[in-house]
Amino acid sequence: MKFSRLILASFLLTTALCRLTPAADWNWPQWRGPGQDGHTKETGLPTKWDDSSVVWRTPLKGEGQSSPVVWGERIFLTQSRNRGRQRVVLCINRNDGRILWEKTAWTGDPEPTHKMNGWASSTPVTDGKHVYAFFGKGGGLFCYRMDGSLAWSKSLGPFEGPWGTAASPILNGDHVIVNGDADADSFLAAFDKTTGKVIWKVKREDKRGWSSPILIKAGGRQELVLNGHSAVRGYDPKSGKELWRVKSFVGRGTPTVTPGNNGLLYVLCGLRGDFYAVKTGGSGDVTETHMVWHTPRSGGRDLPSPIEIGKYVMVVNMRNAILTNYDAKTGKPLYRTRIGTPQYTATPISYDGLALFLNEGGETLVVKPGPTLQVVARNRITQKDDELFRGSIAPSDGQLFLRSTKALYCVGKRKSEGGKRKAEGG
Repeated sequence: MKFSRLILASFLLTTALCRLTPAADWNWPQWRGPGQDGHTKETGLPTKWDDSSVVWRTPLKGEGQSSPVVWGERIFLTQSRNRGRQRVVLCINRNDGRILWEKTAWTGDPEPTHKMNGWASSTPVTDGKHVYAFFGKGGGLFCYRMDGSLAWSKSLGPFEGPWGTAASPILNGDHVIVNGDADADSFLAAFDKTTGKVIWKVKREDKRGWSSPILIKAGGRQELVLNGHSAVRGYDPKSGKELWRVKSFVGRGTPTVTPGNNGLLYVLCGLRGDFYAVKTGGSGDVTETHMVWHTPRSGGRDLPSPIEIGKYVMVVNMRNAILTNYDAKTGKPLYRTRIGTPQYTATPISYDGLALFLNEGGETLVVKPGPTLQVVARNRITQKDDELFRGSIAPSDGQLFLRSTKALYCVGKRKSEGGKRKAEGG
């Protein structure tokens, strides 16, 4: 009898823990998701929707174009208010859109920024215990506990750039890593995620840039890869030491590099330079040996990162809304076509073998990769209050979260029973 009770108690405890612990596949903890490539392992997410599919819409008091991140029952966002004089971190209940807490991270005189950037473009990152938000020169780096209490904050110095900052922080073990590219005092740095102590800080070239670093495994080692004005570089994430670099074409330090399943990295230059693929690894300047292919780009600025699906890699340019599909192995363009208006600034995501491209007007084009364009759906959320959709879509547990400059939207029905629970503090 005693043994049976122990088994029953163990079963009940395990069941309770399973209910309280969010499934890893639900979480979208950082910009571009767990693999930093825009892919989710979830299946059965919405492919067709309209205004009637919106479960809730939460108006946001300020503005911003960071993307939502999701952990369990919570969504985290950053925003600015009063023309950048106030920087705010938000926690939102994913089930009904209620704001659980909002914390003012910083107030002061805002630094210059570009009209397309603003002061809250960096997406936060979370490990389920803390959430980390980066506000550039205006405030620096902030760490909040899940209940909204401030764990620590760190001023990152006077690095200047007339167009502001937009790179998102990432986590690597016990470190939070930040790109501080700017016109002066540029840096790449790692901080202790518990205390904010500087672990390492290395100098970067003094050129403005907005790329987020990515972590990859290559040849038995881990590499921290970051795009830049003159080159894409690989660093040792433990020390910040530069391992390798491949020279780029026409700079700007955007967009963020996309890791591919075939061991390649896909790199855009931001202006009209070539699109190219790079092998990882090596030492020093490996431009001649590690640039696998490059192909000219035309049609204006590139802000969205590429998305790789199987043997294809797709890129949509910003202003002209031209989608180009390339052979991922060779870089050969397979088709190039205009997919509509207005412009595309959000980086695409992928699930169920499909690519989703969100434009600023709230329309999402769902594309099936192939040698010719195959449009699965065009899904539109009606714009309100002159809002613009510039953040990337965040998928989680059967739902999609879309952030505009004025609001956060939840689209679709939640799949799990966890949707019946309330977020703590809600």
